[in-house]
Amino acid sequence: MKNRSGEKVKLTSIDEMLGVLNEESAMEIEISRIHSFKDHPFKVLDDGKMQDLVDSVKENGVLTPVLIRPTANDQYEMISGHRRMHAAAIAGLTTIPAIIRELSDDEAVIAMVDANIQREELLPSEKAFAFKMKLNAMKRQAGRPTKNASQNGTNKRSDELLASEVGISRNQIQRYIRLTELIPEMLELVDKKKLQFTVAVDISYLDREIQKWIYEYIRDNGFIKPGQISALRKHLETETISQNFMISIFNNCIAPKTKNRKVTISEKKLTKYFPLEYSEEQMERIIVSLLEKWKTEQEG
Repeated sequence: MKNRSGEKVKLTSIDEMLGVLNEESAMEIEISRIHSFKDHPFKVLDDGKMQDLVDSVKENGVLTPVLIRPTANDQYEMISGHRRMHAAAIAGLTTIPAIIRELSDDEAVIAMVDANIQREELLPSEKAFAFKMKLNAMKRQAGRPTKNASQNGTNKRSDELLASEVGISRNQIQRYIRLTELIPEMLELVDKKKLQFTVAVDISYLDREIQKWIYEYIRDNGFIKPGQISALRKHLETETISQNFMISIFNNCIAPKTKNRKVTISEKKLTKYFPLEYSEEQMERIIVSLLEKWKTEQEG
C-alpha cells in the first residue's frame, strides 16, 4: 500500500502485534505440556463467542500461533493464547502451533497483559488484576537502571507509562487496581454491574469483614448508595462498629418515603354546600380558598 506521496506504508502484522520476531517460527506443541499462566487475570468463558472459535478451529485449525515460554520438566507456560488453546482442546486437537520464547517473569507478565488488555468487553475485575500485575512488573524493571533506560528512555512514573499505553488516566489505573482489594463476592457485583464502580472503589478501603457485611446488606436490600458508604467511612474514622450498627447507619441515610394522600369527596356531599349550577372548577377554587384561610388561622 502507498500513501499520497508514493511512500510505502507498512501494516502491522499479527505476529508483530503479539511481539513475535521474524526469525521465530511456530512449532506444534502438545496441549498437555502447556499450563495456564500463573494468576492469569483474563477469564476464559464457555460462551457463544467461544463456541464460534471452536467451530472455526474445527474447520480451519488454529490460524494464529500461541506464545509460550519453557518451564521445568519439558513443560511450557502459556503467555498469549489461552482462549485458542481452550478452543483447540474442545475441538479435539492434541497439539497447537506455538511460538516458544525465553522470557523472564516480568517480561512474561508484560507480554501476557499486552496481548489481552485491548480486547473488547473486558470485565472490571480483569482490568484490575491485569493492571496490577503489569504495573508491579514495570516497577521491578524500573529498578534495573540499564534495562529500563533501553526500554523507554523516560523518567515517567511506571503508572504514567501504563496509563499512556492503555489510553486512560493514571488515577483511573489506580482506581482499577483498588478493586483487587475487594472480597470476591463484591468484585462479582461490579462485574455484573450491580455495584457502581466508584462506590466499589470506596468500599475497597474498608476491612474485609466489613466488606462482607456490606455484601450481605446489598444481597438483602438490592442496592447500596454512595452516601451510605460515605457515612460508614466517617464513623469508622473514630470508632469500631458492629454489623447491626452499620445497618442502622445505612438506614438513617435513607429518607423515609412520603405516602401519597388522596381525598375524595362524593358529589352528594358537595351538593350540600354548592348550588347545582357550580362547575367543578368553581367548587375546587372555593375549597382551596377556604383551606388557605384555615391554614393561615392554624399558623397564627
